Amino acid sequence: MYLGIDLGTSELKVVLIDREQRLIATTRQPLSLQRPQPQWSEQDPAAWWQAVEGALADLRRRVPAELAAVVSIGLSGQMHGAVLLDREGRVLRPAILWNDVRSSRECVELETRAPDLQRITGNLAMPGFTAPKLLWMARHEPELFRATAKVLLPKDYLRRQLTGEDVSEMSDASGTLWLDVGRRDWSDTMLEASGLTRSHMPRLVEGCEPSGILSARLAQAWGMGEGVIVAGGGGDNAATAAGIGAVADGEGFLSLGTSGVLFVATAAFRPNPAEAVHAFCHALPGQWNQMAVMLSAASCLRWVTQLAGAADEAALLAEVETLSESARQRAPLFLPYLSGERTPHNDANAKGVWFGLTHDTDRASLGYSVLEGVAFGMADGYRALQAVGTSLRNMALVGGGARSRFWAELLASALNLPLHRHAGGEAGAALGAARLALLAADPRAIIADVCRPPPLLDSIVPVAAWSDVLAPRFARFRALYRALRPMFAAG
Repeated sequence: MYLGIDLGTSELKVVLIDREQRLIATTRQPLSLQRPQPQWSEQDPAAWWQAVEGALADLRRRVPAELAAVVSIGLSGQMHGAVLLDREGRVLRPAILWNDVRSSRECVELETRAPDLQRITGNLAMPGFTAPKLLWMARHEPELFRATAKVLLPKDYLRRQLTGEDVSEMSDASGTLWLDVGRRDWSDTMLEASGLTRSHMPRLVEGCEPSGILSARLAQAWGMGEGVIVAGGGGDNAATAAGIGAVADGEGFLSLGTSGVLFVATAAFRPNPAEAVHAFCHALPGQWNQMAVMLSAASCLRWVTQLAGAADEAALLAEVETLSESARQRAPLFLPYLSGERTPHNDANAKGVWFGLTHDTDRASLGYSVLEGVAFGMADGYRALQAVGTSLRNMALVGGGARSRFWAELLASALNLPLHRHAGGEAGAALGAARLALLAADPRAIIADVCRPPPLLDSIVPVAAWSDVLAPRFARFRALYRALRPMFAAG
C-alpha cells in the first residue's frame, strides 16, 4: 500500500492506493488561511500537522488493515511558502504563502542583487516565490530573519514532522528562486543575494527517491510497520502531472483549483521569463516543465458565489447555464486578478475588475463573466507558452473547477484545445504523491508504467459558435488590462 499526502491551501487530502493503483481510501481535512493585512496570506504550520494527524486517524478508523500495509508515503503541497525554523527547529512565525504579494519591492531588489537571476532560475522574481519573502523578512522582521536557521517549503515541513529530516526535492525547490534549475542544485549566487547560505537549505533529492523513514513513534501511533519510506514527492503541480500522466515531453494539463495552471512537461530546461512563464524541474529525474500560472481561478467562482448570495457554486452555475447567447455577449468583462497575477503580466498590483455593468446585469451575468474571465486568463497564459514554441494538441483538465461541463466547454473554446477529463482527476496531486511513493519503494518500477493517464471519462471539444463570440471579447479583455495597468501601479 502507498499513501499520498497533498497539502493544499484550502484542504489537506490523503489517498491510499494498492500496488495496482486502485483507490482504497481517501480523506480530507479543511484548512483556513489568514489575511492579517492587505496583500498578505499566511497559515500556521501547526494547523497543517493537525490536519495530517486528523486524516491518518480517520484512515486508521476506517481501513486499519490497509493502513498497516503501507510501505511508502509520498508528499505533495502548495509551492513557494516560507516556513522559518530556529536552531531548535521551532517555527518562528506563520508561513507566508504562495498567494502573498507583500514582497513586490523585494523582487526588484533581488533582481538588482543578482543580475543573473533569470538565467540561473529560468524565472522572473515574483512576490509569490520564496526568496523575496526572506528579503521582506530581513527588512521588516530583522530579528526573526537573524534567528532563522532553516527555511522549508510547506510539504517539507510535514516531512520534517514525519521523519525528522530536512529534505526537499527539485520541483518544489524550483519555486524558491534559490535553485539553479538547469543544474538541479542550490545556487550559491542566489542564496548570497538573499543573505542566506546552503546551511539554511534542506538536502535535495529527486521526487521518486527516498528522503527518509517514518519515525517509529508515528508508525506505532498509526498502526504501521517499521521502515516506511517517505519519498521526495513533488510540488503540487509536478505531483498532479505524475497523477494525471503528464510525464513525457509535450504532455500537459490545465488545473482549475484555487489558482489556475497550464502545465507542460519538457525534456529539457526551456525558460521564457520575459512572458512570466515558469520553468521548473519536474518531480522525475532528467525532466523539466513549463507553467503558465494565474493566482485566482476556482477561487473567483467561490468569491462571486458568496458576493452574489447564491446558495452554492452549483446553484450559480445552473443559473449561468440558462443564459442565452445574446445575454452572454452583453455580460460584463471580468479581470480575475483578485490576488494580483503572474503569467503573463507578473503584476502583483493587478486587481479584479468588472467592466460594462448596466441595470440589466444580473447574478447569472456576473457568474458567467467570472467563468469567462478565468478562461481568458488561461488563454492569456497559453499565448505565453506558444511564444516559445510550445504547442499542444490537447490537455487533461483537473481540479475542482473541472466538475462543471459548461466551464470546461468555455475553457476549451477560449483555448481552442480539446480537454480530457480522467477518472480521479480531482485526486491528482495526492495520487501523484502516492505514485512517487510507489516509485521510491521499488527502484525497478518503470516511470511510464506507474505514471500513466487514468481512465478517460470524456473529451470536451471547443464549441465553434462560442469560439467566434469569445474572440472579440478576449481582445477587449486583454486591452482592458493594458489600459488599467498604470492605474493598478498607482495604487
